[in-house]
Amino acid sequence: MSLYSEYLKEIEVRKNELGLHPKPIDSAELLSEIIAQIKDTGNAEREASLNFFIYNTLPGTTPAAGVKAKFLKDIVTGAETVAEITPEFALEQLSHMKGGPSVEALLDIALSDDANNAAAGEVLKSQVFLYEADTSRLADAFKAGNAIAKDILESYAKAEFFTKLDDIPEKIKVITYIAAEGDISTDLLSPGNQSHSRADRELHGLCMISPEAQQEIKKMGEENPDAKIMLIAEKGTMGVGSSRMSGVNNVALWAGEKTSPYIPFVNNRPVVAGTNGIAPIFLTTVGVTGGIGLDLKNWVQKKDENGNIVRDANGDPVLEEAYSVKTGTVLTIDTKAKKLLDSEGNVLVDVASAFTPQKVEFMKAGGSYAVTFGKKIQTFAAETLGIEAPVVYASSKEISHEGQGLTAVEKIFNRNAVGVKSKTPLHAGSDVRVKVNIVGSQDTTGPMTCQELESMAAATISPSVDGAFQSGCHTASVWDNKAKANTPKLMAFMNAFGVITARDPKGVYHSMTDVIHKVLNDITVDDRAIIIGGDSHTRMSKGVAFGADSGTVAIALATGEAAMPIPESVKVTFKGQMKPHMDFRDIVHATQAQMLKQFNGENVFQGRVIEVQIGTLLADQAFTFTDWTAEMKAKASICISTDDTLIKSLELAKSRIQIMINKGMDNEAGMLKGLIDLADKRIAGIQSGEEPALAPDDNAKYYAEVVVDLDAIDEPMIADPDVNNEDVSKRYTHDVIRPASYYDGRKVDLGFVGSCMVHKGDMQIIAAMLRNLEKNGPITFKAPLVVAPPTYNIVDELKAEGDWDILAKYAGFIFDDAHPKEAARTKYENQLYLERPGCNLCMGNQEKAEAGDTVLATSTRLFQGRVVEDSAEKKGESLLGSTPMVVLSTILGRFPTLEEYKAAVEGINLTSFAPPSEDLARPAIPLKAI
Repeated sequence: MSLYSEYLKEIEVRKNELGLHPKPIDSAELLSEIIAQIKDTGNAEREASLNFFIYNTLPGTTPAAGVKAKFLKDIVTGAETVAEITPEFALEQLSHMKGGPSVEALLDIALSDDANNAAAGEVLKSQVFLYEADTSRLADAFKAGNAIAKDILESYAKAEFFTKLDDIPEKIKVITYIAAEGDISTDLLSPGNQSHSRADRELHGLCMISPEAQQEIKKMGEENPDAKIMLIAEKGTMGVGSSRMSGVNNVALWAGEKTSPYIPFVNNRPVVAGTNGIAPIFLTTVGVTGGIGLDLKNWVQKKDENGNIVRDANGDPVLEEAYSVKTGTVLTIDTKAKKLLDSEGNVLVDVASAFTPQKVEFMKAGGSYAVTFGKKIQTFAAETLGIEAPVVYASSKEISHEGQGLTAVEKIFNRNAVGVKSKTPLHAGSDVRVKVNIVGSQDTTGPMTCQELESMAAATISPSVDGAFQSGCHTASVWDNKAKANTPKLMAFMNAFGVITARDPKGVYHSMTDVIHKVLNDITVDDRAIIIGGDSHTRMSKGVAFGADSGTVAIALATGEAAMPIPESVKVTFKGQMKPHMDFRDIVHATQAQMLKQFNGENVFQGRVIEVQIGTLLADQAFTFTDWTAEMKAKASICISTDDTLIKSLELAKSRIQIMINKGMDNEAGMLKGLIDLADKRIAGIQSGEEPALAPDDNAKYYAEVVVDLDAIDEPMIADPDVNNEDVSKRYTHDVIRPASYYDGRKVDLGFVGSCMVHKGDMQIIAAMLRNLEKNGPITFKAPLVVAPPTYNIVDELKAEGDWDILAKYAGFIFDDAHPKEAARTKYENQLYLERPGCNLCMGNQEKAEAGDTVLATSTRLFQGRVVEDSAEKKGESLLGSTPMVVLSTILGRFPTLEEYKAAVEGINLTSFAPPSEDLARPAIPLKAI
């Protein structure tokens, strides 16, 4: 059977079973068959083949794009003739193919003596996704006297690919649609349990919110063709949690604009909004699509006649509505005045933060990629021509305050800045391009990152990236047909691109399912590094790490750069003494609770960098804090470390990188060996005193300073989804932190120790607790306990040191890589499950608790339906706590009393933490840029 016949069968299945259109074509072999049928003028499938070729072939560097570009080039040059595709139409299609083989074909024509060379040159003037092979050809042709090459370069130097685009409208009419009340996680827009379909954009679009919501949005769009649908998080923040490009893609699919008539199911320019604005990572993703993200401020804290905040019975500030945005409300965005107006033209709120010069450029260009590449192309052209590039793009915002020191994040950005004109150090608010040192891609967003790389015509990783890793952790728990279809393909692509991959396409080394954040934390070997990762928990305890959408990951891999404003910082220090029965996870939760109390319910962490002085903890342990900052809604976090502790953390990182090398994971470029060399260089700089551990200046300026009182933390702290709160907007946030005594005796249906929030010490705690408890007789679990170690290294070390033996003794299930699970577990016995390293229950895309369960977990997510679905009888609850609390609760089948808890952990070192004896800030020293 031909590939085309198989494709027709697939089309019927998609149409009849799912109501979908034909899947876009990325196969070179299939498109070659389709082209053969187009050439055969008597072929019964010729008309359908033409439609597939023109309107349903993926662009960029997909295998199909290469075949399409070649055939279109042959039509332009007259080597092939197709009545329905004139040379002019062929050039138009090439102009929409976004780079790679299409640019190569256009250059072939433009730099030749073909009659259409000038026309091809005009098309090239609109293209921005050019790489070194393309720019070198243009430069060489220009030097050889080619007039068309000169004309193209002159256009590039003027950035006409940008200046000739239409400006954004001065007035944009919108009609509101409240997607949900309270914080909207990206799980609502792109559920984790549908992660396998993200690369199939039309199919994945069916999972956004609900089928009913999709039809409501569609109907509103049809009834209001002159307005854009604005999706709103009422009384909450839009896009919290995971960093999903697929979430924005889905919003754009239902409420955005079509990017190109020849690119199927890729839309852009959506409009989203939230009472408390847009989560930082999600806002970056909105920029990738050229969309608009508004901070509505339509609910405000109520105050009494004395100006004091009015509080409810729980002590929470009472909110009152400043103006209504109920579904169906017609509003206008005045992009020139930067105001949101009601239907009568009255100003409701200032939205200037959504229309900075840089964001407006993204909107005009249809996305941030085009601006990033456009700036590089303009610079190249001007340098080749030997002229000064005219100022076209908004100047980088460079803010410097005389006499003001630098925060840690300001130091990192200054050190890694690219193309900065300022002679003085830059402070928060400055817009800069920065070198990216480490890049991470995870497996449920990885297929989309591959698509993004193909769409921007990238063929290999930027040589300026120090380290990059593709994980397999998010789909580790079940090796089902979806994982079997997606994961090997993903690993092969990334491996060929130059990324270190968890799975070896050649089958030489054992497949790893290590949690990506743990690997990135290990391969980050400089506390002044910038890390970009395809997950909101990219929060390393060395350097500054930003969780990002799949597109931002792609651009970091392709260019080795990122662009963003330098964020504001909040300083966090500690006082007092940590009690021996407390786990560090309790300190993390208490930090959030104390911060909210200190600032009257205002989350000063939101959108900012948390600079936390926990520098006496090694990187593994410190990561427990930096990781949780995603749940604090922070943009990022930096661990300020002492010199001695940083050196120990770097030595640990070196040893783990060496294990990866010993397994055969290094690539031909010697990326892992290069990281060890960088670690040695950093250690030498610290030891010599020339480059001490990163620290803020003692006269740095912070947005706020939080001092955590360790003496006030006397019992384990639980993060609660508060599923029965009468105010729906207050459910499923991470802000409800309660002491364990609140839950005394409450039944626990399942416990989970795993995800990126745990490290080797947590596994050792479980073993120590089992030894403690079995002194009183046989241990019987009254609720299931699922344990997923973060990495294989940890499993190996536990086996070598003996702790694995006691875990295995009580385990009713132990993972077996030779025969991995092929189906997700739906029922649990009251026993210990030793699961494969990876994310497991935290992801919610494979394994889940039984519906309606009360789950106590070390996980990071308490979103509705993530770890546990609701049942008809009861809402599922995902309560988050420390490892010892989870373990003891499953053995008892309920929350323990404080006395029971203290007895169970007696004599166990629960990640003891003593704050630095003095503030780690230092007097200002000159910066060293790289």
